[in-house]
Amino acid sequence: MPKHSWKIGDIVIDNQVVIAPMAGISNPAFRVICKQFGAGLIYTEMVSDKALYYDNEKTVGMTAVEENEHPLALQLFGHDIETMVYAAKLMDEKTNCDIIDINMGCPVTKIVKSNAGSALMKDPEHAIAMVKAVVENVKKPVTVKMRIGWDLEHINCVELAKGLEAVGVAAIAVHGRTKKQMYEGHADWSYIKMVKDAVSIPVIGNGDIHCGEDAKRMLEETGCDAVMVGRGVLGDPWLIKDIVAYLECGEHLEAVSLQEKFAMARLHAKRLMDLKGEHIGIREMRGHAAWYVKGLPKSHRLKDALTKIASYQDLEDILSAYEKEYAAYPQKSDF
Repeated sequence: MPKHSWKIGDIVIDNQVVIAPMAGISNPAFRVICKQFGAGLIYTEMVSDKALYYDNEKTVGMTAVEENEHPLALQLFGHDIETMVYAAKLMDEKTNCDIIDINMGCPVTKIVKSNAGSALMKDPEHAIAMVKAVVENVKKPVTVKMRIGWDLEHINCVELAKGLEAVGVAAIAVHGRTKKQMYEGHADWSYIKMVKDAVSIPVIGNGDIHCGEDAKRMLEETGCDAVMVGRGVLGDPWLIKDIVAYLECGEHLEAVSLQEKFAMARLHAKRLMDLKGEHIGIREMRGHAAWYVKGLPKSHRLKDALTKIASYQDLEDILSAYEKEYAAYPQKSDF
């Protein structure tokens, strides 16, 4: 096995860089790019247990896994034991995922109102009973992604982690924020360390990883088995490769050229169109395109144009015009 490999159940993961599940983003077009850039493990966006239970065509389609995505964790959210077990069994028997992950971390109001996501941390007894039922009904490893607690007065990640390990969970990912913090403020890594010290299964640390130095520091400070990166890779999949290189060799890769960034943006758009058709794919690409050009000279004007694209030709015209306008810039710039 590679030097920095580790395992979730019997699934071997080649390095310590994991890509977080991101709603509306972590579809196959995005995941394949993350894998191409060296992610050890990738997660799907969360999938509704109820939608799978009622055979919603769009949701069932979200469980499709491409051959070059492995290892992959398919994330499920819900609250009711019966429908969670049904959905998990479907994932176990009918999909090509490697790991079934249960979402206990999403802080979005719509999810929390259905008593799913981070709302499960308010009722740890039910959460553990639900996960126990899932573990007992599937063969694939079951993992959980959670926050440190509901708010600063109700931090219960250590107790919950112990309970989850006791019912057979194979690994736990901990985002070092509370539900109330949403994505604001700083992640408190000390709780990730507390969870790691309390259980014997792998722990993945999540929160405020922006570079190789952050990843190394989290691994050293918390003892976690891997780091989970989310928003930092949006428009910058090179960050994945750079973190892997830094953890393995202590060195950063060369900065990325404008041409490399735009070539990947074009490829991402084409993959989204292949997946969803041009009309929907290009509209979803608007956000990604803005991320790809973040930090470039006069990027505000560029982002404004990219948020209005309605076709692949629109994207191509805008990127090509920018390339010509800034052809005199150095080929390599630290964006």
